[in-house]
Amino acid sequence: MCNVTKQPAASADSSGAAPRAGQVASAPLDEPAVRDRIMEAAGDLFVTRGIRAVSAEEVVAIVGITEATFYRHFLSKEELVVAYLEHRAAWERGVVEAARQASGGDVCEAFRLIMEGIGASGRAQGSRGCPFVDAAREFPDVEHSVRRLVTAHRRWFETALGEMLAQVGITEVSAAAGQLMMLRDGAMIAGHLDPPEAVADSLYNASRAVIKAHR
Repeated sequence: MCNVTKQPAASADSSGAAPRAGQVASAPLDEPAVRDRIMEAAGDLFVTRGIRAVSAEEVVAIVGITEATFYRHFLSKEELVVAYLEHRAAWERGVVEAARQASGGDVCEAFRLIMEGIGASGRAQGSRGCPFVDAAREFPDVEHSVRRLVTAHRRWFETALGEMLAQVGITEVSAAAGQLMMLRDGAMIAGHLDPPEAVADSLYNASRAVIKAHR
C-alpha cells in the first residue's frame, strides 16, 4: 500500500478563510523594488533640499516602510547616500557614452549632448545644480566615503573628455579636459538660474573656444 503524504491546507487570511482562486496570501515584499523606491525617494529629497537636511526617518515615511526594512537595505544613511551617488554616476556614464555615439566624433556636439541630457534631468527633479558638486560641498572631508566617490566620478568624467579630445588631435589633453570640466560645473549651476537654451548655446560656444585654443 502506498504511503500518501498529506498536503498542508492553504493558508488562511485574517478572517480564517482560505484564499480564493487567484488570491495571494501574505505575498512578500519585492526586495529589489523596495530598494529602488528608497533610493528614488531619497534622491528626490537630496537634490531639492540637500543631503544633510534629509533624515532617514523622512525617507522611511515617504516610502511607507518600517525603519527595520530601511536598515535591511542600507545599514546607515551614509550607505544610502553612497548608493544614490553610485546610481547617479552610472546613469551619467550612460549619458556620456550615448552622446559619444550620437555625435559622430564632434567633441563639441558630444559635450553639448552630454550637458543637455544631464541638465534636463536636473531640471526635471528641481535640482539646485550638480549633485556631485553639492555632495562635495556638504562633505568637505576628502577621506569621507561620499567625497571619495565624488572624486572618483569626476576623474572618470574628465578622463572621458580627455579621450574624446585625443581622438580629434588635441595635444594638451589634460589642460583642455580640465577646462571643459570647469565649463560643465558652471553650466550645471547656470542651468538652475538661467534659461536652458541660453546656457546650452553658451556652453557650446565656450567648448569650441577651448578646443580651438588647444589645437
